[in-house]
Amino acid sequence: MIGTTRQVTAWAYREPCDMRKSFDGLAALVSLRLGRDPLCGDLFLFVSRDRRRAKVLTWDGTGLCVYAKRLEKGQFTAPWRFPRADAVRMTVTELQLLFEGTELVGCFPLSPAPYLSERGTTWGK
Repeated sequence: MIGTTRQVTAWAYREPCDMRKSFDGLAALVSLRLGRDPLCGDLFLFVSRDRRRAKVLTWDGTGLCVYAKRLEKGQFTAPWRFPRADAVRMTVTELQLLFEGTELVGCFPLSPAPYLSERGTTWGK
C-alpha cells in the first residue's frame, strides 16, 4: 500500500467526498475544511457517499500523490460515523486497514495514546 520510513499521521475527512475531485480539489478540502497543510507529508483519506470508493492524498516531497481504490464487494468504513470531530486522526496502520475494507477501523482505538514520561516528554508521537 502506502509505504513510508518516517512517522506520518493520517487524517480521515469526516464527510462524504465527491470522488471526481483530484489533486487541487482534495488539497483545497485539506486546507479550507481541515485547516491543515496538504504539503506537510501527512496522509488525507476521503471516502465517497456510497463508501465504495476512497482516495488518499499525500505530498511525497516532490509533488502531490493521489491513491485511489474502488471496492468490488463491500464498503469502506464511514469516517462520518466516528465520534464528532472535524477530522479523524489515525495511524498509517489504521489507514491501511480502512483502505483494505476492514470493519474494525473506528470500532475501538487500535493505537495506544502517546506515552508521557515523568518529565512531560511525549514518546511515540
